[in-house]
Amino acid sequence: MPVETDANKLLANTAITHYDLDPNATTATEVAWVDMQDFGVFTASFFRTVGTSNLTLQVLANTAADGSGTDVVVKTKDLTNAQPNAVGDYTFIEVTAAEIAQAAADAGVEGARYVTVEATLATGTDEGVVTYVRSEPRFAHDGLTSDVIA
Repeated sequence: MPVETDANKLLANTAITHYDLDPNATTATEVAWVDMQDFGVFTASFFRTVGTSNLTLQVLANTAADGSGTDVVVKTKDLTNAQPNAVGDYTFIEVTAAEIAQAAADAGVEGARYVTVEATLATGTDEGVVTYVRSEPRFAHDGLTSDVIA
C-alpha cells in the first residue's frame, strides 16, 4: 500500500495560530480577535513561559472584528484548584459556536461572531503563549493553517 506523503488532514480542517502573551501589566489582555463565522468550535490553550502568578482566563465574543463593540463573556475557566503557575504548565478552554450564539443572545448582542481569549496575569512580568484552534470548519481546505515566519 502506498504511503501518502503529502497528508494535510489536520491542517486543512483546523485554523491554528499562536500568540505571544507578554502584557507587562496585571490588567485583562485581549489576545487576538478571530472570526468564528465558518467554524463550529474554538479551543485555546495558555502555556506558561515566564513567572508563577495566578491566571484568569475567559473567552469573549463581540460583533466587531477588532473587539470595539460590546464584549460578551462566553465562558470563564475555573482555575481555583489548578493554576498553571509554573513554567511548562498549560491549560485549555473551549467553546462551541452554539455557546457563543447563546451567550450573545442572552446578553442582547445579536451577531457576535468574533472571539478572543482574555487573560489576566497577577504579576506584570509573567508571560505565556496562547494558541487558538478553530475547528469544525464549514469547508475544509488547504491553507486554514499555514506557516508564519517573519
